[in-house]
Amino acid sequence: MSKANRVVRSINMDGEQRCVDIFRRPDGTYGFDEFRRDPEDNRGWYSTGQTSLKAFQSAESALQQAQESVSWLAAVLETR
Repeated sequence: MSKANRVVRSINMDGEQRCVDIFRRPDGTYGFDEFRRDPEDNRGWYSTGQTSLKAFQSAESALQQAQESVSWLAAVLETR
């Protein structure tokens, strides 16, 4: 059994400098976190949301809470 979270959905903001990942934990709960990356910094993505510890029973519940917590996410999802 894997001990790592598995991303089930990743939503990028235009410009691909911010994203929200919805993930499933090994215990079956779901969570989300917001990440960003800076083009001039080649360290990659890093967490900015500090929301990864919240647990939800479904990916849909995690996504709904992410839309309420991440200011740009709802607008991006409306365009898709």
